Amino acid sequence: MKLSPRDAPGYFARPDPRHTGLLIYGSDGMRVALKRQEVIAALIGPQGEDEMRLARIPAAELRKDPAMLLDAIKAQGFFPGPRVVFVEDAGDALAPVITDALSEWAEGDAQVTVTAGQLKATSKLRKLFEGHKNAYAAGIYDDPPSRAEIEATLAKAGLTGVGNDAMTDLTALSRDLDPGDFRQTMEKLALYKLNDETPVTSDDIAACAPSSTEAALDDVLNIVAEARSGEIGPVMKKLKAQGVQPVSLCIGATRHFRALYTAASDPGGAAQGIARMRPPIFGPRRDRMLRQAQKWGAVRLEQALTLLTDTDLQLRSAGQHAPAMALVERTLIRLAMMAGR
Repeated sequence: MKLSPRDAPGYFARPDPRHTGLLIYGSDGMRVALKRQEVIAALIGPQGEDEMRLARIPAAELRKDPAMLLDAIKAQGFFPGPRVVFVEDAGDALAPVITDALSEWAEGDAQVTVTAGQLKATSKLRKLFEGHKNAYAAGIYDDPPSRAEIEATLAKAGLTGVGNDAMTDLTALSRDLDPGDFRQTMEKLALYKLNDETPVTSDDIAACAPSSTEAALDDVLNIVAEARSGEIGPVMKKLKAQGVQPVSLCIGATRHFRALYTAASDPGGAAQGIARMRPPIFGPRRDRMLRQAQKWGAVRLEQALTLLTDTDLQLRSAGQHAPAMALVERTLIRLAMMAGR
């Protein structure tokens, strides 16, 4: 039988041990692995693997010894409880072996969980599970998680009391991170909020979300965007001492002002434009950039981008002889003065 994307999350959370088996397939190996872990944990419980009620069979080993699958299905363990046989990274070449094993399955045998990569509609393995009366096939697609799936992840991490703004940030974060990184971030957030009964806020998410590799440039970019021209010189000296290259600084400034321009020119307003940013912007940084975008306006931001583009072309010109860092500093001062008008 075929599990629809709507019904699959519910079955993954509460699988029926009386069913013969389940095929989970998809192009994203991490997404498939997370769903497989969820299903197996729901079937055998937290102690199932320690009690040897889980048998793992890599596809390569099964190809060498086809009989091991049926042997594992029929084997009796030392501990009571449901058992699972997990066949990893299967393909159509194993369809005959798995077909024979499923035909011998009886109630009380170990349930068969099979994972595979992307399978076509004509796949023999997929047809086997979709056509079986007591087994399921579920395709895992690269769609962003639904609100229900995010809430389930929060519940597993022990997080409750998430405000609307925080949930909006989590939704944006889930679309930017891969599933494994998102789950790790939720676990980090749970530790961060340990023994803290206050609701989860955007600031909490910003503190736990993966940080940008370009955070060192944020100070000077905020100084420029907020018209604090007198502070540019000391910060530029610090960046130069840290080895930041003029071209990298110019690229970072262009990216920052392009983000502000995107927000300021959004038909729904700067707040809506900021909310659409990818990667998502959280907490105080989001509020700061929102204020900058509203203060500058789309027209002046377009002028700022023109100035930065001209500076970037000048830096890369073969005929350029002036000190590169001095050129960038002059441009940043001009931008700061432009913001102060």
